[in-house]
Amino acid sequence: MDQYDVLVIGGGVNGCGIARDAVGRGLKVALVEQGDLAGETSSSSTKLFHGGLRYLEYYEFGLVKKALIEREVLLRNMPHISWPMRFIIPHLKGMRPKLMLRTGLFIYDYIGGRKLLPPTKTVHLDKGPLGDPLVDDIKIGFEYSDCAVDDARLVVLNARDAADRGANILVRTRFVSAKPKDGQWIANLKDLNTNKTKRVQARVLINAGGPWVKTIIEDRLKTDTPENIRLVRGSHIVVSKLYDHDRAYFFQIDDGRLVFTIPYENDFTLIGTTDTDHEGDPTNPQCSPEEAAYLCDVISKNFKQNITTDDIVWTYAGVRPLHDTEGGDAKSASRDYEIKVRQIDDSPLINIFGGKITTYRKLSEEVVAELAPFTRMINKPWTHHAHLPGGDFAFHQKDELIAQFRWDFPFLDEAQVRRMFKAYGTKASEMLKGMTSAKQMGKNFGAGLTEVEVYWLMEHEWAKIAEDVVWRRSKLGLRMTQKQIAALDAWMKKAMP
Repeated sequence: MDQYDVLVIGGGVNGCGIARDAVGRGLKVALVEQGDLAGETSSSSTKLFHGGLRYLEYYEFGLVKKALIEREVLLRNMPHISWPMRFIIPHLKGMRPKLMLRTGLFIYDYIGGRKLLPPTKTVHLDKGPLGDPLVDDIKIGFEYSDCAVDDARLVVLNARDAADRGANILVRTRFVSAKPKDGQWIANLKDLNTNKTKRVQARVLINAGGPWVKTIIEDRLKTDTPENIRLVRGSHIVVSKLYDHDRAYFFQIDDGRLVFTIPYENDFTLIGTTDTDHEGDPTNPQCSPEEAAYLCDVISKNFKQNITTDDIVWTYAGVRPLHDTEGGDAKSASRDYEIKVRQIDDSPLINIFGGKITTYRKLSEEVVAELAPFTRMINKPWTHHAHLPGGDFAFHQKDELIAQFRWDFPFLDEAQVRRMFKAYGTKASEMLKGMTSAKQMGKNFGAGLTEVEVYWLMEHEWAKIAEDVVWRRSKLGLRMTQKQIAALDAWMKKAMP
């Protein structure tokens, strides 16, 4: 029976972040994920590292400060998959007054000790390219900074770094059950590819199951918890790009919601999110027709260009497991996290409730600190200054390194160069090492995706099927046909060892 110091349940951003931090401190770690890494909530965010400007209205100053500090830490540590972005809040009649917006943005600028990103400024939207896409009634707005991130790649790169340091990452493996025994846990794990079950032993069990956190406690561990989880669905739509500049817009809606429009994957605009209580199974949630129509209506009211649901090229939805303490509506539920440590017959169990993608590293650090009474950790906290794989450069060096990548591999077209560097950073050169022609990259499955890249994703990033590749390791599903995706899937099944 394999023995570990820590068994982490859940291959989302929190689980992979915890596994990485723990193994880097000298612990023996396994992580078990029943589907693909980032297969659910962690690949369905609004793709932002942000402090959460709207949380200031709910007086969550501690959460906002923590997230803003983390925003710049993460930008430094993963400059290939994260980048600065400027956001414009148009001032709309009948919405929050200008003084409130200015005050909130002043707090937002300074509460987190901003160093890398530029400050807020007033922008006139009745002239110039920033106001051109908007309806004529919008005259003025405020521009501030946050960061965009490729959320699914964030997860897989945390897992990759954890594995490189010695963690055992088990994907498509279900945590079936566990029982306490002599201060340890004996867990049953089922490989969903072979249907074989094996037992492992772990000193500490960490439940990072996200929307399934209570299911794991109640159904798999046969115990209970006083904690309440509120499942809130956030839905997004993607359309062909609405404007040519690189700013995002942040609209105040009269029902109290806030909606982003974000430049996405060069040729598209990402629009979201909704906040709706989710009922039932959180697996594979869908953007409802009502949510899609709502987001289209927001755009049509604020942009000169009207859109309908016929203009949507892709939708996705994620279920956030929010720590429910006070009731209220879905949009006001806290995005902060709670870490609960308990012992069942002297066997330690750590349950994680809530959280947001921007604070995953801090959450991971705090969870691993809770392991000290139960394990022998060798190293001190280390992730604050540690790059993710491929991110070992300063973000202001990105253009220079892209130019060098283009020079080293001149057979790549411009779109391939930028996409591959954005996904893999300095690891892109390692992937293509020794290649001098496009022919050596093998079959092109469409949209510049070749055999050499798919092999890399299968060997280094746990990709098993085409969906893993085109919707999580990349977003090439936006550019590939269903026939091309099916052909890729068939090829991967044959190539699978």
